[in-house]
Amino acid sequence: MASTSAGFSNTTWRKSSYSNGSGGLCLEVADGLPGVVPVRDSKVPHGPALVVPASAWAPFIAAVTHGRLGA
Repeated sequence: MASTSAGFSNTTWRKSSYSNGSGGLCLEVADGLPGVVPVRDSKVPHGPALVVPASAWAPFIAAVTHGRLGA
């Protein structure tokens, strides 16, 4: 499900620990929203946000952490 980041204007975004500091891979997530985890590109803060069901977020992060996702 995609949405615009503007729809989360009162949301506090934080840079993901998987983002790098050189301006390349800049992923931000918003915490504390019931049932969903919005994700956006920090270089395009008013662009689209991917809204992931909270129940899918932890398994997704586990798969990324353990290298279980293919390229």
